[in-house]
Amino acid sequence: MRIAALLVVTLLSGPLLAADRVTGAEYATRSEVMATQAMAATSQPLATQAALEIMRSGGNAVDAAIAANAVLGLVEPTGNGIGGDLYAMVWHGPSATLHGLNASGASPQGLSLQTLREQAPDGIPPYGPLPVTVPGTVDGWFALHGRFGKLPMAQVLAPAIRYAEQGFPVTELIAHYWALSVPRLIEYPGFAEQFTIDGRAPAKGEIWRSPNLARTLRTLAKDGRDAFYTGDIARSIDRYMAAHGGYLRYADLAAHRSQWVEPLSTDYRGYTVWQLPPNTQGVAALQILNILEGVDLAQYGFGSPEHVHWFVEAKKLAFEDRARHYADPRFAPAPLERLISKDYARARRALIDPQRAANSVRAGALDAAGDTIYLTTADDEGTMVSLIQSNYRGMGSGMAPDGLGFILQDRGQLFSLDPEHPNVYAPGKRPFHTIIPAFVTREGEPWLSFGLMGGAMQPQGHAQILINLIDFGMSLQQAGDAPRILHSGSSQPTDAADAELRDGGLVSLETGFPYATVRQLMRWGHKVGYANGPYGGYQAILRRPDNGVYVGASESRKDGQAAGY
Repeated sequence: MRIAALLVVTLLSGPLLAADRVTGAEYATRSEVMATQAMAATSQPLATQAALEIMRSGGNAVDAAIAANAVLGLVEPTGNGIGGDLYAMVWHGPSATLHGLNASGASPQGLSLQTLREQAPDGIPPYGPLPVTVPGTVDGWFALHGRFGKLPMAQVLAPAIRYAEQGFPVTELIAHYWALSVPRLIEYPGFAEQFTIDGRAPAKGEIWRSPNLARTLRTLAKDGRDAFYTGDIARSIDRYMAAHGGYLRYADLAAHRSQWVEPLSTDYRGYTVWQLPPNTQGVAALQILNILEGVDLAQYGFGSPEHVHWFVEAKKLAFEDRARHYADPRFAPAPLERLISKDYARARRALIDPQRAANSVRAGALDAAGDTIYLTTADDEGTMVSLIQSNYRGMGSGMAPDGLGFILQDRGQLFSLDPEHPNVYAPGKRPFHTIIPAFVTREGEPWLSFGLMGGAMQPQGHAQILINLIDFGMSLQQAGDAPRILHSGSSQPTDAADAELRDGGLVSLETGFPYATVRQLMRWGHKVGYANGPYGGYQAILRRPDNGVYVGASESRKDGQAAGY
């Protein structure tokens, strides 16, 4: 009788809404994952399981993060690989300290700005040899492992080697993006042979193997990072690039070293939010939060016109500073202390009209003085790792060195060709970077390790996750599943020094925002649209302050998984 009654109610009232679930959310979500000893959250289940395998075998969260990243480079080549760059933050449990690592590579020493402008008069191309920069990931792995790792690197890389040799079934979303990449990249040497099956991408559920990558990883496990930067792998990359019109050389690889950096922070309603300094865009997330701290978002509620409006207007202001000031600090140091100060945030906030969208904003007057993977791990010693890694545009440049099983990144496309811009191309310079890991502490204790991949969406997504958690009281999983806001404007990090947002840009709202909000935003002068898929990919681990339990969440928009024990 109860079943019959339920059927009658359903037929009369229509399908049950998500709000009828125990969670109460008006969008699809699921329970958080909880565990006491270890937790991992990545964008592909095999990588999550590899991280847990390493920690069960006596490794720590750093070993697990490297293992997961190595697996992701194989199973999700649409977003990362050892031809790309890496950034990480490590909360080291035994010493209760936070560490930052910049493992991004520089431009070739043998390519001048004049030559680049001659070869790319219409702008740096997204693919091919010209945007290739030194891959920093492998050195990043060994820098992390050398400082914090416990297990031998051969054991850490074993899961990735096993899957590369034995094969794995390609998951749905990765198969989709792989198929989009093949037509763009198949013309570049080595790509078809190493990343297609008879000229096509592997289909969902099809077994993929990479014996070339397996050999490369075995070499790294045996001979260490020098095999990549001064050994046979470096010589292979040199020969390949020289043969195909590229400028990256053995000397560039040999000169590369990762850099330990001091994370930057700001306070947001009692939570200390940490980001890495430029050449990343992490400062933008801190600026957005600083501007919004002076606004009582909780009173308006999630999804309200005021919530969206204030967020978009704060983002516009932060991103104009991003376009004007962020670059490799060795070449163009930015006034970071001023950018993330509360006084500066108050001055910028005063520029926002509460009921009118700005059509034009400029970078602030300061004193003189997208595809990616994100993963996070945590262990029984209290160590937590926030790690992000990318080839930049999807699978990267398309340049796949013979026999090595990976694609070189195209991060150099983000350089400016404007001599007056801080991010102007120069030999041996790191380009502006979009990938940013995040970490949050509370009263000096670790609280949250998280990230949200996706180009310019990343600082916007970081701010939205924290607003969802802190202002709107969502759970860790709900905060990631809630519909997102993406503002796109005309200013890019490679624009001229006087870059200015014009015409207000476009506010893309993910499905789930009330149409009443859309109507009101349009009345206030916003251009509102919808987009299919650019809202990022979120993973997170929260440490409960009362009992130390780890809470994990994974992105429902990706193929990811959070799991622990």
